[in-house]
Amino acid sequence: MISFKQLPLEAKAAVAAGVVFFSMMLSRSYLAEQLELRTRRWLLRLQMALFANTLMLIGSLHVWRSTVTTFSRSSAAGSSLCFMLWKIVVFVFLALAHSSFFTLLFLVAEEPYFFSLAAYTCLGAYIILIFFLFTLGSVEQAYKFLAGRGAKVGTVNKNSRTAMKPVVAVMLTVVLTVVGLLNASQPPTVNSVEIPVHKLPSTMNNLKVVLLSDIHLGPTVGKTKLAMIVRMVKALKPDITVIVGDLTDSEAEIIRPAVEPLGELSSPLGIYFVTGNHEYYTSDVSNWFELLKSFNIRPLHNENVKIVSPKSTDDWFCLAGVDDIEADVLRYSGHGMDLKKALRDCSSEHAIVLLAHQPIAAKWALQERPDINLILSGHTHGGQMFPLNAGAYFLNPFFVGLYKVGQNTFVYVSPGTMYFGIPMRLGSRAEITEIILRSP
Repeated sequence: MISFKQLPLEAKAAVAAGVVFFSMMLSRSYLAEQLELRTRRWLLRLQMALFANTLMLIGSLHVWRSTVTTFSRSSAAGSSLCFMLWKIVVFVFLALAHSSFFTLLFLVAEEPYFFSLAAYTCLGAYIILIFFLFTLGSVEQAYKFLAGRGAKVGTVNKNSRTAMKPVVAVMLTVVLTVVGLLNASQPPTVNSVEIPVHKLPSTMNNLKVVLLSDIHLGPTVGKTKLAMIVRMVKALKPDITVIVGDLTDSEAEIIRPAVEPLGELSSPLGIYFVTGNHEYYTSDVSNWFELLKSFNIRPLHNENVKIVSPKSTDDWFCLAGVDDIEADVLRYSGHGMDLKKALRDCSSEHAIVLLAHQPIAAKWALQERPDINLILSGHTHGGQMFPLNAGAYFLNPFFVGLYKVGQNTFVYVSPGTMYFGIPMRLGSRAEITEIILRSP
């Protein structure tokens, strides 16, 4: 039987990842109620950082072998100064990518630290580089298979092709990283969408709702970017403003100065918020609720409000919000998606608009209450960046944009107002959504 010491490094990393994952499940199941909230918060984040790093170690070993070991076989390259500098660059690049997950624990402030921005940029480049190394390697293997095992290939040609693969992968990674950084640095686009809402009173026709989602205040998004978003929202003069989760990645006390621009928001019919999965990762939801209330932002914690027409007190629709489904996974006390509670007293005689962070929650809600007329979600980021777009597309029942479900129901999924961690966008664009509600 093969001992642990005899396993290749990749296999050891996979075993370590499995151990960390098992400890996460164990602590969630058996220690959640026994640990103090602050201790549980740190344990969860530390476990997530360790789990991500052990998985990344497998890819990092491949990156090192592809971009360093491959060239070190040449005696000329192995002893050159340029090659030594290249080894340092690759090592620092991998170290920064691995350290990005720990910035959530130690480097969160009013404005992002340069180290955090550099670390998450390297993480984004790391993901792109892994993709191209894998893709080009697969193409190479397919070529060998199609060419036939019996074909003789010269040593020089073989070595040159082997060297070209990492060179091409690195060049593509650099180009896409720069493009992604430039795209994400732009202000979010304002996307205006008209949505017919069944049974919306005629006195509320053209009601303007501004939708924000996935701002992710934390290591790479701070006060300056939030202030820009607030200025853009104020210029739209919405009747209602809604924030559908993932506002933050940090504790309320630590990042409170960065949140202050939210106090400048104003909408005559109210500003509302529902939790996303990242609010529960902070383990600080109660403090976030209190902080948001101090800015006149009302959390909809499995509850609803009547939005009354400014023109007639007899005309109204039901605006409801549910907790994110991750609260159930984390066994977060007093929280979890409860649609029945959220829609209490919301009958099909009036229009119903639901705020639910994840598209999968929107799907579940419609299965239980098909009379919901409009659901506003986020979470997917539109994939945020290549090559993650494909995974986000297949993992969510609604990916991005407007969907019609049945005869009288619409679902709108925001691509996010900022980004999570990695300050890059490829194949997607940050958005502030201006939704115009139309009555039949």
